[in-house]
Amino acid sequence: MATFRVDFLGCKVSHADVHEVREALLRDGHEERPDAEVAVISTCCVTNEAVAKSRKAAARASRSHAHVYVTGCGANLLDAFTGLPENVTVVAKRSEDTAAFVAGDVGAIGCVQADARIDRVRAFVKIQDGCSFSCNFCVIPLVRGASRSRSADAVLGEIRRRVGQGHREVVLTGINLGCFRDRQAGYDLPRLVREAGEIPGLERLRLSSIEINHVDEKLIAALRETSTVSKHLHVPLQSGDDGVLRAMRRRYTVDTYLRRLEPVAGEFNLTSDVIVGFPAEDDAAFETTLRTIERAGLTKVHVFPYSPRPGTVTEQDDPVPAHVKKERGARLRGLSHELCLRRWSSKREDVVLVDRPGRGYGDDYTPWLVNAPVGDLVRVRAESVTEEGILGHAA
Repeated sequence: MATFRVDFLGCKVSHADVHEVREALLRDGHEERPDAEVAVISTCCVTNEAVAKSRKAAARASRSHAHVYVTGCGANLLDAFTGLPENVTVVAKRSEDTAAFVAGDVGAIGCVQADARIDRVRAFVKIQDGCSFSCNFCVIPLVRGASRSRSADAVLGEIRRRVGQGHREVVLTGINLGCFRDRQAGYDLPRLVREAGEIPGLERLRLSSIEINHVDEKLIAALRETSTVSKHLHVPLQSGDDGVLRAMRRRYTVDTYLRRLEPVAGEFNLTSDVIVGFPAEDDAAFETTLRTIERAGLTKVHVFPYSPRPGTVTEQDDPVPAHVKKERGARLRGLSHELCLRRWSSKREDVVLVDRPGRGYGDDYTPWLVNAPVGDLVRVRAESVTEEGILGHAA
């Protein structure tokens, strides 16, 4: 029997991927421990900073573990992990093949555990992987491959299993969720949402992220009419300026973004991603982005400074100085915080899933500070608004 630990950097897909490896190792009888012999690190490569953090995590793990497996997006980026110690294995494989490779390399020994629970109150269930829409700045199609979907039967079966394990909330995750299709069984994302949301025992269903081109009447109807679906949508914007969007090859305009979100603005908490300092972004374009964010009714915005990615169209193009990116990022984060405080101040009560001591998220993914047992869903009332979320008490 070997001992192991897992860790991840990056998005919810990375989290789901590394826990597939975790479950495979547990099924083979290995033991999860902080002081393990084996470390598995699911890496990110969406920015230069993400690659640097991933390399640092792998190098640090190599000094305290007998063997380290580097998996995920970063592992599939050419030369990202060259020069690391000999006890580091870079697993440059598709996500579907990674768990079996790592488990086979570690060795299937010891007793078998048939049901390995993810140690979280919410479960991330991957329904789709890869992307077939090559934005000019994005390395994900190169490291994840073309869009492909799991079967609806496999997804619904995993959700039932997670509910049976005690998870209160399930998050459907993928690289491009709206591309989910099980054509043989006749499923698209709206149908999957409806059927997943009706699984007995599931208390909350959430989408991790959805591209604006997939926010249509059919999906909105499914989200509204499924009682377990949370009132939160994360819809990447990347830029609020049409010229920058064209240079990014994002396949939508600001008008399209605003028009498609208008039916759910106010009803859903809308969050987003924005890149600052893209080569086509001048000061005027950045100011337009700030105005677009307010017009769209967004709250939390995840800010990414642009960094050239190998193998992309803009690989050799990075004219915006680092200090300008830093300044724009700070302004955008400031606006995001202001918009969050505005929304938090309007809330009086919510149902909160407590996912760590003293903290949790409401139905619309608003952060709450509440004293309740981890794993509980509790109705709370607001007392005051803090810089970190709404201070509340059990109703």
